[in-house]
Amino acid sequence: MLPIETIRLTDGKGEAWIAPARGGMVTRLCIGGEDVLYLDEASLGDPSKNVRGGIPILFPIGGKLMPDRLPGATSPLAQHGFARNRPWRVVTSAGRAVLALDSDDTTRAAYPFEFTLTFSYALRDGALEIEQRFENRGATPMPMQPGLHPYFAVPDKAGARVATDATVAWDNVAAARVPFSGVDLASGEVDLHLLDHHPHGTRLVRPGARDVVLFWSSDVSVLVLWTLPGRPFVCVEPWTAPANALQAGGGVTVQPGRTHASTLRIAIA
Repeated sequence: MLPIETIRLTDGKGEAWIAPARGGMVTRLCIGGEDVLYLDEASLGDPSKNVRGGIPILFPIGGKLMPDRLPGATSPLAQHGFARNRPWRVVTSAGRAVLALDSDDTTRAAYPFEFTLTFSYALRDGALEIEQRFENRGATPMPMQPGLHPYFAVPDKAGARVATDATVAWDNVAAARVPFSGVDLASGEVDLHLLDHHPHGTRLVRPGARDVVLFWSSDVSVLVLWTLPGRPFVCVEPWTAPANALQAGGGVTVQPGRTHASTLRIAIA
């Protein structure tokens, strides 16, 4: 482990490490003695880089914003937002890890809203459960399009597959909406946003390793699949809306004084 991974969770069946200073993210997850997540330690240890691996938090957006400045903002909103690059404060680390991120002058410049994010991480019966709460502390409705970006360790991408009933995708490599009937995850860069995946979860089949089973809450409407050639990972990302929803329309709107909740559970089978 690196010194920045300061919180360890365990339940006897699994173990997870969390780095509050690096975007409040889970960096490692081991269930039944098997590593579930991919992690590039060099990127985790370099504050100037986005972490490639673990489970980065995407807030207030997933993907890019075009144009990249929201009404009322004084600076652009970067790809995937800012939560993954901000230090989170630790609320508690006893039994479960509860971390929080509050709006400040830096976040308001790109995203002119008052918020508190509270993420709770727990290991239960060998599964990682993530509860996400997005509180609007301002006086105006708060639009957002959050998501999570898990990097799963996949030693054999040629035989890997993701269970889905999707028939339509946005191909971010080709920049085109395309019909979808499956994907070869070993074919090069894959960046597909499955626009009509209906189940509240999926299964990542990993030859040579146990399958990863994901369950998520009903606010998730887009499933993103991403990988790069030569890298032993496949990202299976539940997003609440398609990329650019804050400009094109869509996403989640949290009313003043209200909180939106979302969940993700990761297990192996």
